Amino acid sequence: MNPMELTHVNEQGRARMVDVTQKDVTFREAQAEGRVRMSPETLALIRTGGAPKGDVLAAAQVAGILAAKRTHELIPMCHPLRLTAVDLTFTLEEAAVHIRSKVKCKGETGVEMEALTAVSAAALTVYDMCKAVQRDMEISDIRLCRKSGGKTGDYCKEW
Repeated sequence: MNPMELTHVNEQGRARMVDVTQKDVTFREAQAEGRVRMSPETLALIRTGGAPKGDVLAAAQVAGILAAKRTHELIPMCHPLRLTAVDLTFTLEEAAVHIRSKVKCKGETGVEMEALTAVSAAALTVYDMCKAVQRDMEISDIRLCRKSGGKTGDYCKEW
């Protein structure tokens, strides 16, 4: 298959779910990241646990895990996967929360979308938990950092 060929389009040009029936089950892993930019004052509330809605990072952690598990319900052409691990880490920077996800499975298709969805949901949760004190926060830089497994092999974002 030509790498530029769209695999989610049938002969009639309509969307389809890719057939993974004949693909080998292999170990798959993906990592993604993103940021929620905010004022140092809002970040201080997260750091000290003083946000009006409670523990921001605990809520974001759970939201990211749940979102990864339900990616196939949100993204139309994603396969339901039996994930074997989902983890998120948060780094409090000077004026941002840096979010990183790691998702794993043994399956016929990759977990890139699950890693990206985990970061997205965690970032949206940080926003939701802090919007009462700052509405101009910015969610940015959501991207795939690396992936391994499958026919296309490994990928690592070049910086």
